[in-house]
Amino acid sequence: MPLLTLRPRLPVVLYVATVMAAGTALAQPAKEYQPKEGQPGKDVVWVPTAQGLIDKMLDMAKAAPGDYVIDLGSGDGRTVITAAKRGIKAHGIEYNPDMVELSKRNAEKAGVLDKATFAHADIFESDFSDATVITLFLLPQLNLRLRPTLLKMRPGTRVVSNTFDMGDWPPEETVQAPGECHVFCRAHLWIVPAKVDGEWRLGEGVLTLTQKYQAFTGKLTTGNVVAPITDGKLVGDAITFTAGGTHYAGRATGVAMEGTAKAGNTEALWRANPL
Repeated sequence: MPLLTLRPRLPVVLYVATVMAAGTALAQPAKEYQPKEGQPGKDVVWVPTAQGLIDKMLDMAKAAPGDYVIDLGSGDGRTVITAAKRGIKAHGIEYNPDMVELSKRNAEKAGVLDKATFAHADIFESDFSDATVITLFLLPQLNLRLRPTLLKMRPGTRVVSNTFDMGDWPPEETVQAPGECHVFCRAHLWIVPAKVDGEWRLGEGVLTLTQKYQAFTGKLTTGNVVAPITDGKLVGDAITFTAGGTHYAGRATGVAMEGTAKAGNTEALWRANPL
């Protein structure tokens, strides 16, 4: 046999080697996406919230089965998954699609896909008005952009932020996470207040209120008598204030305010309707 027939041709060898390499690459599973702390996102870099602080945030909000927790900027899904493990329906909104898919895998591994859902979306273009609890870990300027939307939510909605505040909207409570947390370990709680700003008919008088977030001032005018409002406070739709030595407590539903008024040892029912 001629020697030439025993020598493999170089193009054939290269072709076979290329096919074998491609086959080996195809046989290897794709590497699962893993985020890196500090990686850039749309508006913030990603920094995971410590588990101890997540637990504290949900505790502050008194989140329980029957609530609907929505995490704005849900990252790898850990807050949503923690809520779901407590038997709470929870949803995460995240702009990074790789993070969304990672969150779904994490929820599946945790066995909470029946409670935890995730959406690839922009929080500033999303409707989260049906939440009863909002959690977030965003920069102060982003919190301020969200604040008008949050204040329009249903009175009593609880908002909990990791570390950063809401400008001049004072929180109801601020706590520190347990000892294993070393950075970004503080959480703030707000409760969306009912709206009571304006004039209301209260018995024979007119109640004039000026509201700023959960606090309000004003006066109760009855004939020629003007009684200033003191200690005006809203916690969700629960309202309390004092006027003319009488302490008022009740609920503000938007269409009315009503409850019990106490002066000394005397108690009576009260109701105010908007003018």
